[in-house]
Amino acid sequence: MKKLMCFFAFFLPGVVLAATGHEVHLDEAPIDLTDKASLQRGAKTFMNYCSGCHSMKYQRYQRTFSDLGISDELGEEYLQFTGDKVTDYITRAMPETAAAGWFGAAPPDLTLVARVRGVDWLYTYLRTFYVDPERPFGVNNKVFPEVGMPHVLQPLQGTPVETFEEVMVDGEMVKRYAGIKSAGDGALSPEEYDQLVGDLVNFLKYTGEPFRLQSEKIGKWALVFIIVLFVFVYLLKKDYWREIH
Repeated sequence: MKKLMCFFAFFLPGVVLAATGHEVHLDEAPIDLTDKASLQRGAKTFMNYCSGCHSMKYQRYQRTFSDLGISDELGEEYLQFTGDKVTDYITRAMPETAAAGWFGAAPPDLTLVARVRGVDWLYTYLRTFYVDPERPFGVNNKVFPEVGMPHVLQPLQGTPVETFEEVMVDGEMVKRYAGIKSAGDGALSPEEYDQLVGDLVNFLKYTGEPFRLQSEKIGKWALVFIIVLFVFVYLLKKDYWREIH
């Protein structure tokens, strides 16, 4: 039952958005899986701000460190906080029972979240929290209304507030939503925060498909092999049928 509640808490708001026809513009995420520096920064952000509540139960520490060009020693010292071995899967620091008690349901595993939600959704989601005193954690989200997650990156972004602009509609001045703006009390500038979120989403994209770059490389060589093989097969076919015709 708890897993079912967690599923609905995580996915139902997206279904409600689709059903009501309310669409939120999704910004394009700056994805580059060849940028190891970005992936390393994303891994650092995840481990420091996300792994307390969220796990990556299909991804091992050692595999992550190896793919991102991080030694096991540095990874264990700066990116592991649960006491697990480097060969273990990435687990949350918070006990599941405690998480379920505090949040109503244990926060979902994020190994495949980029494949489920999409990188543009994640990128926009992490940049559209805004202050809402009526919510339990004091924040809401434009992409994920009634979100049950606190804005853990707020110390970096600063207090996010909704902004509005006045526009003329049918001869009357009305207020229209104009975006989210930091109150300026964060550790990062808006540009730096956008980059941090982009790096984090880039890392989540990697964990959803760790073999992607390798598969694309193999796929290119497979296509080259097929083209070369086709040439030889075609020449063989012509030589075989030459005497018959």
